[in-house]
Amino acid sequence: MRILIMGGTRFIGVYLTQLLVQQGHDVTLFNRGNKPAPVEGVKQVTGDRTNADDLKQLASLDFDAVFDNNGRELSDTQPLAELFKGRIQHFVYMSSAGVYLKSDQMPHVEGDAVDPKSRHKGKHDTESYLADAGIPFTSIRPTYIYGPQNYNDLEAWFFDRIVRDRPVPIPGHGQHFTQFGHVKDLAAAMAKVLGNQTAIGQIYNVSGTREVTFDGLARACATAVGKDPGSLKIVHYDPKSFDFGKKKAFPMRTQHFFADVHKAITELNWTPEFDLISGLKDSFQNDYLKTGRDRKEIDFSLDDQILA
Repeated sequence: MRILIMGGTRFIGVYLTQLLVQQGHDVTLFNRGNKPAPVEGVKQVTGDRTNADDLKQLASLDFDAVFDNNGRELSDTQPLAELFKGRIQHFVYMSSAGVYLKSDQMPHVEGDAVDPKSRHKGKHDTESYLADAGIPFTSIRPTYIYGPQNYNDLEAWFFDRIVRDRPVPIPGHGQHFTQFGHVKDLAAAMAKVLGNQTAIGQIYNVSGTREVTFDGLARACATAVGKDPGSLKIVHYDPKSFDFGKKKAFPMRTQHFFADVHKAITELNWTPEFDLISGLKDSFQNDYLKTGRDRKEIDFSLDDQILA
């Protein structure tokens, strides 16, 4: 298939581009050209998606499918979708499980209520627009994405403390359940929607198949690093007792946050390759150590404030 990927040179886009090229698809990337293409020779169109003139470069090109990996607001995606309306077989949109309203009943399932105050509200607005506009779309809602090249401090936040034998400060009681999904598994699920008529008009949660507590995640990271998880010092604290300003003392929301992925497994014929430990080992060995982050200076001032 002829495929357009918006982005394609960071994290999710890298894995998706590599996979689609391996599968024999004709891939074109549209981005600002700040980073090299992850596959040598792949076609690129340089431009800013928020610039109407730049986006017009795509008007004369024909694609079977579009992957919108970096649209955050409806205003990001609507011009792109309208440009290709009636011209493509599939529009795959990267949403987020962050759209769900906090609930007493877990896990989140597709169709659960969304949070009108969520910082991801724009993604749900985009999903609604795609459905109402009659565009043949599929939306993907991951929870926390991890793996090599992650530009968000998730697993690396834990690695920073564990490799330096520092205590790991965790807000609350440490028993909130969360969920990590490896970026390679996410890309595999995204590729699985192509040519799948069942996926048209559908939303899929995509993540790992098991949940883990905050404390359990810290211990899993210790195992991945090669340290004894039983010797790990975890310090619980009340985040309401501190004023951290705009800084984040912990990389995840302090609440239960996980989603049911059985719909994706069943309808997309998708099975995650990584369990949590193997995925964390992959990230630690092939990113954290490879980039030398274990030797870099890390700001632990918020930790010190908590530990004091």
